[in-house]
Amino acid sequence: SLIVMVGLFKENTKIALDSIRSQALRTSLTVMIIAIGITALVGILTVVSALENTILKDFASMGANTFSISQYDFSSEINQNDTEQRVNPIISYPEAKAFQDKFNFPFTTTSLSFTAGSAVEVKYGEKKTDPEISIVGVDENFCPNKGLEVVKGRNFNSFDIANNNYVCVLGSDFEKGLFENINPLDKTISIRGAKFKVIGVLKEKGSTFGNSQDLRVLIPTQVARSLFSAPNINYDLDVMVTNEGLLDEAVDDAIITMRRVRKLNPIEKDNFGIERSDDLIQTLLSNTAVLGISAWVIGIITIFGSSIALMNIMLVSVTERTREIGVRKSLGAKRSTIAWQFFTETLIIGQIGGIVGIILGILIGFGIASAIGFAFTTPWMAIIWAFIVTFAVTILSGLIPAIKASKLDPVEALRYE
Repeated sequence: SLIVMVGLFKENTKIALDSIRSQALRTSLTVMIIAIGITALVGILTVVSALENTILKDFASMGANTFSISQYDFSSEINQNDTEQRVNPIISYPEAKAFQDKFNFPFTTTSLSFTAGSAVEVKYGEKKTDPEISIVGVDENFCPNKGLEVVKGRNFNSFDIANNNYVCVLGSDFEKGLFENINPLDKTISIRGAKFKVIGVLKEKGSTFGNSQDLRVLIPTQVARSLFSAPNINYDLDVMVTNEGLLDEAVDDAIITMRRVRKLNPIEKDNFGIERSDDLIQTLLSNTAVLGISAWVIGIITIFGSSIALMNIMLVSVTERTREIGVRKSLGAKRSTIAWQFFTETLIIGQIGGIVGIILGILIGFGIASAIGFAFTTPWMAIIWAFIVTFAVTILSGLIPAIKASKLDPVEALRYE
């Protein structure tokens, strides 16, 4: 009986495929409808997973055991629209310095930095850069605390900082620009007429949210302060906790220290922001979760629409082929055989649509991800789900027409013209 079953199955599938071929236009339209739904789903999920990867990669390089003190706390502002917008005072140099001196929590290093200029021209000999270089005043702890790696030469040491040496560390883009095919180490560049010796080059970082981190020149804080004397410069404090278990306590201690520096009384709220690198990751990931959910909603609506279309097409097909069904029934085809024939057709059309959709979705996702510069990964989950969804959709939309076809009365069906 098994051989008979297999034979029937093969025969049925062949008939189903033939009828799909004979209805090429209708089939291809249905395939397209299903494919669009799956494409939307897979495409968005692909972009979302690429986004998550990029966020995690970007912030893993910052180190999960760092936190920073700045004028505002951006990680909480992404989520909450604070009704009472407080204007926090900037963190001035004396405050930043006082914090650095007073904060002596074990296993921590604090770096003090500020962006001295953002559209600065840097020269090397006769060559000069586009004026879009940012100059950052830093100390010896800045690179490790920010997760920046010096790949050529060396980072600043405490001696450079204490003696205000005119030395600098360059972002990786300088090797494509000013120092093409030249080893930048020990060369002298000039910034606003001051000469700096290059002691190191940073590892390529890429751009985070649009501003390139590779077009930066790091110079010692005091030197930067003497060259760029703008009013109201805002300083950043970054703290790295080498013992991760102590992160919470270190943050609490930093808040207390900063409140002491600012002489806040106990009932006043903090007028500065503390941002933990792990908070920021959570905030951003919760935002991508919303994107993921919306992808599902869009995908499911589209797929729901396509399943209705598929069911319609199969029902029309049943009506059109009433005569054929009648002939097959009167020749002894069982109800199950007829039902299976129609069911197979739906299933094949659905799966072709699914495969086309998955391929298109991944291609679109990959395109968007590489255009924005996200780290692309093959979204296996999305693919598996797309398969499950198309399978479920085709089963649901295939059953009704198949049952309808199998219930036709052969005598009535033969009379039908």
